[in-house]
Amino acid sequence: MANFRPSYRDLPNKEHSIASNAGINGVCMMSNKWRDEQHPSFIHFISSFLSANSFRLNIVPVAPDFIFNCGGLSVAFVFVTNWDCNNISPIFSRVQKLKEQFGNFYVVVTLPTKEQNDSFVRSYFKFGMEPGKPTFIPVQDLEMGFEKILKIAHARGGKNLVIGAHNSWKLYLNVSL
Repeated sequence: MANFRPSYRDLPNKEHSIASNAGINGVCMMSNKWRDEQHPSFIHFISSFLSANSFRLNIVPVAPDFIFNCGGLSVAFVFVTNWDCNNISPIFSRVQKLKEQFGNFYVVVTLPTKEQNDSFVRSYFKFGMEPGKPTFIPVQDLEMGFEKILKIAHARGGKNLVIGAHNSWKLYLNVSL
């Protein structure tokens, strides 16, 4: 049977940055393990979004899914793009481990259905999470999740930023703490 899934060969060089160092708004480090688990079109979305807005993207072997450095402050993220109601223990175990390693740590969870949202709420308390330690951000779709990640990274870095995206969509993030 033929494999119709797009290839990563068309992505920018995985070990080098996407944007030049001159005039960058920040640096995004993406986990190579996380990248390999995502659909290539979503990785293209992220790469294009960051590149169009003068962010340097590095694909590296890091424990969180993303680490952003904006304004000298590092902010780590776990980005759960597929909430499996039957396999949640590894997610919370990973979060418990990472929250001890990063002072600025957030978990973005994609929950497009009511069933997934209900499962998340039950699991949050079942696994003994404390509100705000770390902060969980539920979202309805992948793109919204990445937009939230970028907004939080900028807010924690103390920057006010207007981000214009390319082609058919435009996103404005006016962020201040």
